[in-house]
Amino acid sequence: MDGISLDQLRTFVVTVDEGSFSAAGRRLGRAQSAVSELIRSLEIRLGVELFDRDGRYPRLTGAGDLLLPKAREIIAKVDIFKSYAKGMATGLEAELSVVIDVFFPIHIIAEAAKDFRERFPTVPLRLFVEALGGTVEPILDRRANVGIVGSLPVMPSGIATEPLGSILFNIVASADHPLSLIEGPISKSQLEQHVQLILTDRTELSAGREFGVMSSQTWRLADLFAKHTFLINGLGWGGMPEHAVKTDIEEGRLVSLIIEDLPAGGLRLPVSIAYRSDDPPGPAGRWFIGRLTACSNDSSIK
Repeated sequence: MDGISLDQLRTFVVTVDEGSFSAAGRRLGRAQSAVSELIRSLEIRLGVELFDRDGRYPRLTGAGDLLLPKAREIIAKVDIFKSYAKGMATGLEAELSVVIDVFFPIHIIAEAAKDFRERFPTVPLRLFVEALGGTVEPILDRRANVGIVGSLPVMPSGIATEPLGSILFNIVASADHPLSLIEGPISKSQLEQHVQLILTDRTELSAGREFGVMSSQTWRLADLFAKHTFLINGLGWGGMPEHAVKTDIEEGRLVSLIIEDLPAGGLRLPVSIAYRSDDPPGPAGRWFIGRLTACSNDSSIK
């Protein structure tokens, strides 16, 4: 197997794709004899015949048919390897890690990620979904390059931010919850009589602080999906991003509550891009931020 070159493998694949040695030569800019010699030397190195040459056009042998996908795989891996090296030489990140606030609309992330894959096919994308301090801790620990932060109003030192927009936040309860039956604005004292479902911070970055807690009776959950399910099942009331409960409200499973001294249309939660001030995003990260900003021109974030 020693002495097999990438040039030989490429010639093998092109010959199969073009259907003849002469057509492969035209595509590669080589004489037919040079193509034939490269294939013959590859066959000698491998110890098997790749083509049956008895007919007018070369046909793959059984061995050639089995080895063809392996040759394509090797060529693809080498091309990716070269692209990685080229990107690193120009400052392109070897990987882009992004931590996302759980309240942020995931369809916007998916749209930006799809475009990112087309623009940077050699840069792997790693995504974390967290809440509160969980969106900042991975950046501080250098586990994430960029964060979409929406629920931590005070940033730790060393974190730079850029405004991205805001998310509409609704206070909701199930249709059969006692609060949903109250006509007119609901007072804080009425809220106090019922369990509030809130998200917990899995880090210590918000220790001693409470965000949006309006009841002394609380159930704490670490997952937004669990909170959503608990709300629908009437186990409490709480705040949810509008895009996550819009269908439930329209279909009558949840009711948007009107609270005294709060805007009737819901609260707006500011959202920012965050990263370490001593390690700003590279070309891929900066492009992703720009694409997120463009994709955020959506009804769910403004």
